[in-house]
Amino acid sequence: MTNNDFIGLGISYVYAIGLLVIGEGLRRLLGVKPDLTRKVIHIGAGMWVFGVLLLFKHWEIGIIPFATFIGLNYLFYRYRIIGAMDTQDSSPGTVYFAISVTLLFGLLWRPDGPVDSVAIAVAGIMAMTWGDALAALIGRRFGQHKYQVGNSVRSWEGSAAMFVASTVVIFLVLLLLPGSSLSPLAKSFSLAWALLTAVITATFATLAEAVSPHGTDNLSVPLVAAGAVWVIMQVF
Repeated sequence: MTNNDFIGLGISYVYAIGLLVIGEGLRRLLGVKPDLTRKVIHIGAGMWVFGVLLLFKHWEIGIIPFATFIGLNYLFYRYRIIGAMDTQDSSPGTVYFAISVTLLFGLLWRPDGPVDSVAIAVAGIMAMTWGDALAALIGRRFGQHKYQVGNSVRSWEGSAAMFVASTVVIFLVLLLLPGSSLSPLAKSFSLAWALLTAVITATFATLAEAVSPHGTDNLSVPLVAAGAVWVIMQVF
């Protein structure tokens, strides 16, 4: 590893610790409920994929921070160490979160070429980061119309938030990330194709979130969303 790799790892871990400190600070000092602090940490962690793209030039090194948190998040969940992230009724969703990011980046991120498909991975991760988070927050606050699929109880309001948020973030990723300094080797999308792909992918992501048992949506949503984008690119 190079000095830049060590610096990138150090910054990544400082960022992660900072997120946990902020979450705990909001809970203990301001009385913010854990279901909200958990989503603050969730969104902050998901957005760090852009920090990884900026700091690392080799995918094998860049996936280390998220891979490390597979084990750490399990310990946090198992022993309820971080109150802002895990409560007694929490699911192991944070573990699934780290697994999905590590898996997608490991499979699709190739910054040294010949073709980098990290935009597909980031699109899936953003559907989880923003779509899933807003679905939970909107669903709890405004979800008056419930529906149930298997053991999963959702609200139409939350699912609508999931679809809209996922469409927006996937569209922005597919339009702006390929060909940028963060992913110069990725194939670009036209405006129309980025929008169409985002709408189709968000539909599948919303369905995945609706049927996933408690916590497993952090695994199913990004994998299904990334898979949908990959299939669309292969077919069309």
